[in-house]
Amino acid sequence: MKFDYIIIGAGSAGCVLANRLSENPNNKVAVFEAGKQSDIWKVKMPLALLYTMHDPKYNWKYYSEPEPHLNNRKLFCPRGKMIGGCSAHNGMVFVRGNRNDYERWESFGLKSWSYDKILPYFKKIENWSGGENQYRGSFGLLPVNQSKNNNPLFSAFLNASSEAGHKINPDMNGEIQEGMGMFDTTIHNGERASVSKYYLNPIKSRKNLNIFSNSFVEKIIFEGKKAVGIKVKIKNKIEKIYAEKELILSAGSINSPQLLMLSGVGDADHLKEKGINIVNDLKGVGKNLQDHLETYIMQECKTPNTLYKYTKFFPKILAGIQWFLSKSGPCSQSYLEAGGFAKSSSNRELPNIQFHFFPSFVINHGLVNPSSHGYQLHASPNHPKSRGLVTLNSSNPYDYPKILFNYLEHEDDLKQTRESIHVARKILSQPSLVKHTGKEIGPGAEKQTDEELNEYIRSNAETAYHPCGTCKMGVDEMAVVDENLKVKGIENLRVVDASIMPEIPSANLNAPTLMIAEKASDLILN
Repeated sequence: MKFDYIIIGAGSAGCVLANRLSENPNNKVAVFEAGKQSDIWKVKMPLALLYTMHDPKYNWKYYSEPEPHLNNRKLFCPRGKMIGGCSAHNGMVFVRGNRNDYERWESFGLKSWSYDKILPYFKKIENWSGGENQYRGSFGLLPVNQSKNNNPLFSAFLNASSEAGHKINPDMNGEIQEGMGMFDTTIHNGERASVSKYYLNPIKSRKNLNIFSNSFVEKIIFEGKKAVGIKVKIKNKIEKIYAEKELILSAGSINSPQLLMLSGVGDADHLKEKGINIVNDLKGVGKNLQDHLETYIMQECKTPNTLYKYTKFFPKILAGIQWFLSKSGPCSQSYLEAGGFAKSSSNRELPNIQFHFFPSFVINHGLVNPSSHGYQLHASPNHPKSRGLVTLNSSNPYDYPKILFNYLEHEDDLKQTRESIHVARKILSQPSLVKHTGKEIGPGAEKQTDEELNEYIRSNAETAYHPCGTCKMGVDEMAVVDENLKVKGIENLRVVDASIMPEIPSANLNAPTLMIAEKASDLILN
C-alpha cells in the first residue's frame, strides 16, 4: 500500500492533520491509530472522563519511574489510546497560553512561532460562543464554549478570589490571561467536543482518506536517512506501508520519542545499548520532558453543593439517566471550569501559577470516592524548571518506555508550589466562602512551616496530565525538529504534537497542540 502522507497517531494533532491534508482530493492520506474508535458514551459524557482514563482499552495507562523528589512515588501518566487521543478523555478545559509563552519560543530562534504569527491558527481552530474579535475566532471547526455551569460554589470561589485581590477575567484566552474566571470548554450541547468528532468524523467518507484503528506502528522504515514508510501490525498481521511524500509522527509526548528511538533516531549511546541500528544520532530525542505538577489545597464543605452526592448509587443513576435522555444535568459538565492565573508572590513578574477549583475531592485520580462533601483548589507552576526524559526499556515496541519526569528537581519549582498554597489559602478563607468552608483537609491548618508544606507537596502532588517537550523544536544541539517541524538530519519526516514544544506553555495542552497541528498542515501543504 502506498499513500502520499502517512500520519502516525489519531490524537488531537493527527485528526487535524487528517482533515487538512485530505482537503485536496489529489492527496492520498492514511492515519494509523493503535487504539479503538471512540464513539462510546463514556467518551461523550463530560463527567465520565475518569472512566476512560482508567480503562486499558482506551488508555495507555503509563506510570513514571520512582520520582526522586516526590518521595520515590511512581506517578500515573494516562495517555489517550483511541481515535481522538487525549481530546477524547481530557478535562475539556480550553486554554491557549499567553503571549509571553510564545514570545519565549520566538526567543529560542523560532521566529515563525511568535504570538502574532500563531494567533491566526488559534482563531482558525475555534467556533467560540463569545463571537469573533481581535483575539477569538468564531468560524472554526471546534466548538469552544464559555462555561454555563451555575454551581453556587463557583460564584462563591470567584467572589472570594476578588476579595483576595485577584481581578475577574471574563476571557483568559483574550488579550490578558491573568485573573480568575470561568475557563472555556470543549463541551457542546451537553457532550464532549473531541477533536475526532469535529475534525475527523465529518470527513471520514473522503475517498482519499484511510483511517486505520487498532493498528500498531512498530517502526519507521528508512532508506539511508530518508523516511519511506512504516512497519505496522493490523489485525495481527505485519504490513509495510509506504509514503510517497511525507511521514508525520503525531503519537504524543511519550510515544513519539519512543517510536523515533525504536526506529534508530535518538541518542546513539542509548540506542546501541538496546541493540538498535542507528539511523541518526540525535541526542535530544526523549529529553526535555516537562509537565505541570499540581498540589491540592482541600477543604471540607458545609453545604451540599459538591459532587459528593453523585458518588451515591441512586443520585448517580438519576444523573446518568438525565444525561442519556436530554444531554443535561450534572453529567453534561466537567466541573473543572473555574480557576485562573495568578502570581505566587509579589516579586514574580508574570502570573506563574494556574489554579483549578473543583467542587469535590479527587483521591487517587478518582479511583477512591471521597467520604464527605468538600472542594479543592489545584495549584501548579506554569513554567517548571525541572526536566525529565523518556527512554527505552528494550528494543521491543510493545514494551512500555521508561518515563522520569524529575518533578521538583529544581528548588524554584518547590518554592513556587509552596507559595501557591499561601495564595490558595488566602482565597479559601475569604468571606464569600466562609458559609461553605469546613476544616482544611490538605495540607491541614496545622501545617505552616516550609518543611511541613514541602513534605505535603512531595507526598501528595500529582500530574496535571500535560507532558510535552520530548522532541523539542529549536536551533540548539538538543533540538529534535527544526522550525518547520522536520526531524533534523532526516528527509520526509516531521513530528507534529505536544512533544515539539520547546517549553511548556501556561495552558492545558489541548489548545496549543491543535494550534501546532493547524500550523503544521500549512507548512506541509506549502
